[in-house]
Amino acid sequence: MINFIRRLIVLICVCFAVPLLAAPRAEHVFIISIDGGNPDEIQKSEMPVLKQLVEEGSHTWVAETITPSLTLPAHTSMLTGVRAEKHKILWNNWTPSNGIVQVPTVFGAAKQAGLSTAMFVGKEKFRHLLQPGTVDEFNLNRAAAVVVSKSDSGGAEMKKEGNVFAAIVANDAADYIVKKKPVLSFIHFTDPDTVGHKYGWGSPEQRKAFADTDAGLRVVLKAIRISGIAETSVIIISADHGGHDRGHSGGLPADMHIPWIAWGKGVKKGFKIPVPVNTCDTAATALWLLDVKPISPMDGRLVSSAFN
Repeated sequence: MINFIRRLIVLICVCFAVPLLAAPRAEHVFIISIDGGNPDEIQKSEMPVLKQLVEEGSHTWVAETITPSLTLPAHTSMLTGVRAEKHKILWNNWTPSNGIVQVPTVFGAAKQAGLSTAMFVGKEKFRHLLQPGTVDEFNLNRAAAVVVSKSDSGGAEMKKEGNVFAAIVANDAADYIVKKKPVLSFIHFTDPDTVGHKYGWGSPEQRKAFADTDAGLRVVLKAIRISGIAETSVIIISADHGGHDRGHSGGLPADMHIPWIAWGKGVKKGFKIPVPVNTCDTAATALWLLDVKPISPMDGRLVSSAFN
């Protein structure tokens, strides 16, 4: 009889433990990138929505991006979890002849686990991350793109690029979130970078761009709440690089420091992350939240201190 009771207890423990171990820590993860998001300028700008998420979640203002601190290489590290010497995306334009990134992305890992994925971006260069069969919805609203001239270094060498601003990206993302409730989403707001290159980091025009980005964030948050998934979601907000003067590739702290903010299910509230955070950590943390194993080893590590 005693042995039977013991076996029954073990069986009950197993039955209850397996679902708990298999359950994701979050049912939906949203990675939101503020292009050119210098943390000092963010804190000086009118961004009430973002600042409320900081108060209600976990954050650091001194996370670091990779070298080179350029939009495409840095976002590739953010979404693959490996540094540039491994992913080898060193250019910063949409260059079709260069092909698609050859290391796995978070979207590939999520799709391998049977999860839905989506990307909403403001620059065409993100097509270099669009591996076949990994993203259910890739949204670049080319009809709304504005052609701008910019220099990564802030110098005389200029390039032209089509940018889609936050208001458009946010509305497109919101519509899809309400209809489809994707499990893993990436949302990219280009405004501070685009305006910073033209008028300078910290300029009144860029402060307005940060405010416009915050308005876009409000639209996305409203969609998450309307869709009924806010209680089971985690939002990670970060940036590809900071910036100074009219560029961001000088290797200065103003270029390299980025915000890293987590909000949502299981996130510590009002917590300042005490450990170093790198942009590669975003990918590792997103997959951990979804209980998805990376396809290949990552340089990034889970930002465990941000979570209960």
